[in-house]
Amino acid sequence: MCVIRIWLETKAEGYSELTMEDPILFLVILLKALVEVAALSLLAQGMLRVLAGRNYQQNPVYRLFQVIAAPVISLAQLLTPRFILQQYLGLVAFLLLFWIWLALIYAKAYVCHAQQLACFSA
Repeated sequence: MCVIRIWLETKAEGYSELTMEDPILFLVILLKALVEVAALSLLAQGMLRVLAGRNYQQNPVYRLFQVIAAPVISLAQLLTPRFILQQYLGLVAFLLLFWIWLALIYAKAYVCHAQQLACFSA
């Protein structure tokens, strides 16, 4: 709801157009894109595991998604207690990425609003 309100305010107040000259905004957008790639690879890996059946480990596309998602799985393994089973680390990693993604959306809206940029215009 906050993003919509900020978008409406930018339309009403005539903020300047978005350029990539701001390094903080560029960093937030870059991090958000990396989080989206990792989350989508985890999601695709899970879907492929269901669709490929028992031989999912031999699937080259599954292995590609596994390589892309490996750093996030490792981070989730470091952050979770030892009693969390190995099979749930993918879900934990996906939820971690989801919350990071929401925080980056908020950060993008904050940076755009603070510097009076029209980031969310059509």
